Amino acid sequence: MRVAVIGTGLLGRAVAERLHEQRHAVTIYNRTAAKTEPLRARGLAVAASPAAALADSDCALLFLTDAAAIRSVLFESSPPDTLRNRTIIQMGTISADESLALLASVTAAGGAYVEAPVLGSIAEAKAGSLIVMVGGTQDQFDRWSPVFGSLSSAPVLIGATGQAATLKLALNHLIAAELTAFAASLGLIQRAGISVDHFMSILKTSALYAPAFEKKLPRLLARQYDNPNFPTTHLLKDVNLFAEEARHRGLPVTSVESLREVLKETIARGYGEADYSALFETMNPKD
Repeated sequence: MRVAVIGTGLLGRAVAERLHEQRHAVTIYNRTAAKTEPLRARGLAVAASPAAALADSDCALLFLTDAAAIRSVLFESSPPDTLRNRTIIQMGTISADESLALLASVTAAGGAYVEAPVLGSIAEAKAGSLIVMVGGTQDQFDRWSPVFGSLSSAPVLIGATGQAATLKLALNHLIAAELTAFAASLGLIQRAGISVDHFMSILKTSALYAPAFEKKLPRLLARQYDNPNFPTTHLLKDVNLFAEEARHRGLPVTSVESLREVLKETIARGYGEADYSALFETMNPKD
């Protein structure tokens, strides 16, 4: 299929590479043109504008920071007819209300809109093992299954537009909550002089274990957070969106506020663009 990938940051670049390897005709666009050069060197077509990327494609996958960035790229810097007869597949993390507003705007411009946020990061994108959650119609899910299937072994149609976006917020909230709790427990173990190996061996045999704990453990033990899979600033943005959605649904957000403070403090310590595992520096500071 002819696919545009708009936004070639950490995840967008990995997705573009994967689709190219799966023999889709991939055109890429990024607002910071320098970020497209590694992909150009691998033989991917680079468009000079979002309109040019869409013109050469049947659908566009969006990997942009937030809803404001999406609107800037699709509507503020593109001609009015750019979206006509094109499908926009939004794969980043935004709120349900933002996704529904984009559905209305894209439809009004003569295009079609699908939300398909993903769970997973660079390694999963390169391996084609992302979890792809689709919000849209059955026909849209079937129409773009060759694209979704190139990125995931089992893409899932969640429901109508907005439902996949909400599900993604719920999952990203768990990313923050689980690692914050693990970082606090690991800090206690270390300060008490208990073997980390004992801690992990017992944890792994219990119902408390999450694979993310073992995946992030080397970063925490080494206090090394460069080459991020998911920057701290992005996780804070998602936790903020989760808090808004939870409050809108009548849920208490006291625990979420605590997570937000941990992430804000981590960013204040200079780890905003580092991997979010740097929250360990807040939960278990060296000083």
